[in-house]
Amino acid sequence: MDTDLSLQQTTSGRSHPDRVADAPPSNWVDRYAPAFLRPYLRLGRFDRPIGTWLLLFPCWWSQTLAELGTGKPYPRLDYLAYFGIGAMAMRAAGCAFNDYIDRDIDAKVQRTASRPIPSGQVSPIGALLFVVAAALAGLAVLVQFNTFTILVAIASLALVLVYPFAKRFTTYPQLVLGLAFNWGALVGWASIKGSIGWPAVVLYIGGVLWTVGYDTIYAHQDKDDDAQLGLGSTALRFGDNTVSYVGALYGSAVVLWLIAGAMAGTHLIYFLALTLVFLQMSWQVATLDTANPANCLRRFRSNRDVGIAVLTGLVLDMTLSWFAGLN
Repeated sequence: MDTDLSLQQTTSGRSHPDRVADAPPSNWVDRYAPAFLRPYLRLGRFDRPIGTWLLLFPCWWSQTLAELGTGKPYPRLDYLAYFGIGAMAMRAAGCAFNDYIDRDIDAKVQRTASRPIPSGQVSPIGALLFVVAAALAGLAVLVQFNTFTILVAIASLALVLVYPFAKRFTTYPQLVLGLAFNWGALVGWASIKGSIGWPAVVLYIGGVLWTVGYDTIYAHQDKDDDAQLGLGSTALRFGDNTVSYVGALYGSAVVLWLIAGAMAGTHLIYFLALTLVFLQMSWQVATLDTANPANCLRRFRSNRDVGIAVLTGLVLDMTLSWFAGLN
């Protein structure tokens, strides 16, 4: 199956040079979006939504965790929607900014040479204008929350700005990505409580470890190019010990999520959900082949299932607790 996926991607890249090499061949942007919008939608990664999911889940987890003791059967739907729109906007802005900074490097890496800027689909100036537009869309969503939440969210911009440069000066750029991508664990809690509590902090740290793990898997796709270009990566840092390191990172993340849940007053259903999460992560580690890019990509993308399982456990915990009168 993994070999077929690799062949599919390679064939797609040859047949459709205007597509991005690592986008799913049947993505909606290439199939349905108007031709004049496709380069910008690709720039914002709308053809590869996995990153939006991974950015969004910590927001949803933290919001739901903060609402567990409020006596409601489910989390605020308007906030879930705001976070969803905000995640799409800010991921688009962050990716476009990253591609602008990395445009010369991306042109030298096989997997990224087909991205909109190095392939000439979008000019550097056009990319910066897109960053501004996407950031303004994110700001329009952000102002729907309380002032403290707005300030916490704005603080994350420092990490967003630093991340594109991280691989130039550290072998742990995945750690910087983890700090940025899981900031929503603090924002989600703040949106409900108007403060930052210890359950949110512990959830955040667990999310950071999770991200370092899955992005190490992802980075193995580019490790040869990164080594030739002198760029840092945990895929290169961990090398042949990647399976052990990723297993330890994933295991630590699950433990921290258990602790965060216990601190916030979760019940058995949440812990059962984390058991499923642990089993899914174990599958990733047990079947990981770091020499096979298609294998790495599939396991990286499967982390959406991790996010769904944690969120489902939290929402069911709220709902069942409401029915049982435990809140």
